[in-house]
Order: sequence, then structure tokens, then C-alpha cells
Amino acid sequence: MKLFGSFTSPFVRHCRIALMQSNLDWEMVELDIHASKDPGTPTLRVPFLEDGALRLTDSTSIVKYIREKAGQEFIGDIQDLDRYCLANTLLDSAINLFLLERTGLDLNENVYTRRQQKRVESILGELNSAPLPVFGEFNDADYRIAVAAAWGQFRQRYSINGHDNLQRLLEMAGKDSAFVATAPPAA
Repeated sequence: MKLFGSFTSPFVRHCRIALMQSNLDWEMVELDIHASKDPGTPTLRVPFLEDGALRLTDSTSIVKYIREKAGQEFIGDIQDLDRYCLANTLLDSAINLFLLERTGLDLNENVYTRRQQKRVESILGELNSAPLPVFGEFNDADYRIAVAAAWGQFRQRYSINGHDNLQRLLEMAGKDSAFVATAPPAA
């Protein structure tokens, strides 16, 4: 099994966590999607996974596949699934803003980007209002939220200061061996 992606992508990070916890045989293939002429995926983004003839092109299907192949549960509760989806929306908006800003776009001059910034702040508040998991009992919603919080700090895209539950979740994740092992490399 091969996971293609970058070590700084939060979506790839969550897949790597699931793979590390799976005891499955896998390898990471580092890929700069922006520099590749043929990235090997129709989405033109990472991660994507190959397992024999099976190709998966989204982190959600990849994490679900890994969990099920390893005999583990993906997300069994609808409220946890909603939190997972909120974290995905947070990351999608923040990553789009990050990439648009890199092109030189003034994020405050555009109605679309201002709305995305507002969405990021609103979702952070909503995710912060969720109860904390018990340490050692993280599910994939908890991992996705922790990965999102960590990515925001790593890329300096948003702050979780004042979001006490998100700060505590990130502190708890900082004691999880797979979470720690998948941290982006220092600049």
C-alpha cells in the first residue's frame, strides 16, 4: 500500500496516523502536487492511496478504508461525523486562503475570501464547543480536529487562543505517539 502526499498536509497527516495505528504494510511516497506534471490523481491534490488495483483520492475514503481493513471503526456516531466534516470545511477554507494569499491576493479586498475567513472563525468556535474526548480514546473526528488545529498553528493561519477545548485537545494529541510522529518537519 502506498500513500502519496506531503509531510505538511493535514489531510495526509490524518491518513498517516491511521496507517501507523493499523499495523498494515504501507509506505509514504512524498509528492509535491504543485511541481508534478502528472500527479497521478484526478483531484490534483494530496493525499491519494494505491493498494494494488484500488486507488482512493480523498482522505476520508482513505482513512475509512484503512480503519476497515485493519478491523477498526471509522466513525460510528453522526455527531462525531458532523464534527469531522466541520474540521474538513475548516481546513478547506483555510488552505484555500493560504494558497490564494501566496498568489499575492489581498484577502481583505475580496468578498469571497472575507467570507472564508469568517467561516474559519465560526467553525473554530463551533468545534471548541464540543466536549473533549477521553485521552487514549480519540476517534477519527478527534484526530481530524486535532490535525486541523495543529495545521492552523503550523501555518500561522488561525489561532486557537481563547478556544480552551481546542487547546486542551491539541495538548492531549501531543501525548499521542502517532500524532507526534506525524508532525510536519520543522522549517
